[in-house]
Amino acid sequence: MTSLNKPVQSTPSGHPLYSQSLPCETQSAAHGRRLIRDTLGVWHLDDLTDSAELITSELIANAARHTTCLSIRLLVTRPSEARVRIGVVDGAPSCLPVFRPAGADDERGRGLILIDALADRWGYTLLGTHPLRGFWGKEIWADLKAAL
Repeated sequence: MTSLNKPVQSTPSGHPLYSQSLPCETQSAAHGRRLIRDTLGVWHLDDLTDSAELITSELIANAARHTTCLSIRLLVTRPSEARVRIGVVDGAPSCLPVFRPAGADDERGRGLILIDALADRWGYTLLGTHPLRGFWGKEIWADLKAAL
């Protein structure tokens, strides 16, 4: 059995990266928030923690609600000194995010609105390719800009 409580370690060279496989269920958001908090602490970017935790919760919840995947992969990368990317990879490339306004009485449907408000930018990337089956998955990601 894999522990979801692995300590975060920073990468000594190249672009820093941390990733963790999690069950594709809404309860995984708590583990994801902890991983984000620990990673940003290692990188001394604690000022991004609140926004990053909310984005992580929404990305994980969306994967759990809108796909039939059994597991997801949470990625936290630092493509530059001032930018952090949070991504969730799932195996459902045909289930792409759709940005649409939520009604005042809707109990759901505000996740992408929150991500759009908090992130510097967000989007998705289709992953892999197979000659017969096409893409095998996607990563939905959001970038945060650090104030250095």
